[in-house]
Amino acid sequence: MKKWSILAAASVVALSGCATIVGEKTQFVQVNSDPTGAHFVIKDDTGQLVAQGTTPQGVKLEKSDGSYFGKKEYQVTFSKDNYQPVTLPIKASVNGWYIGGNFIFGGVIGWLVVDPFNGGMYTLRPKETRPIMTPSKTKEVVTNSL
Repeated sequence: MKKWSILAAASVVALSGCATIVGEKTQFVQVNSDPTGAHFVIKDDTGQLVAQGTTPQGVKLEKSDGSYFGKKEYQVTFSKDNYQPVTLPIKASVNGWYIGGNFIFGGVIGWLVVDPFNGGMYTLRPKETRPIMTPSKTKEVVTNSL
């Protein structure tokens, strides 16, 4: 019986990817701005609206679209009255668990079969946004008084 338990545990490790075991499909990203109270809109790489709100606020974003090596990327646009709008990217990159963990534990199956379909192999960066918004130039009204 002990032999079967060891074999079952070894099979689970061999058939899984390391990043999938330790990683999540989603990631929390803190959306801040300077000044606070800015409206934000987050769109994914297809242009679809995925989140919106007012800073400061945290959002949970998908790291993968579920396709083979289908990492997700986003654009966050900030707007506030009397300030120029700002757009920042949020990009996914391969994390250390995918590279190092599969080298030690997951092997080729983890690298090429399991992890590429799961967002656990990616990390979204930056993990926190904080654009410094620039006040917009207002036109002064000049009146002639006689």
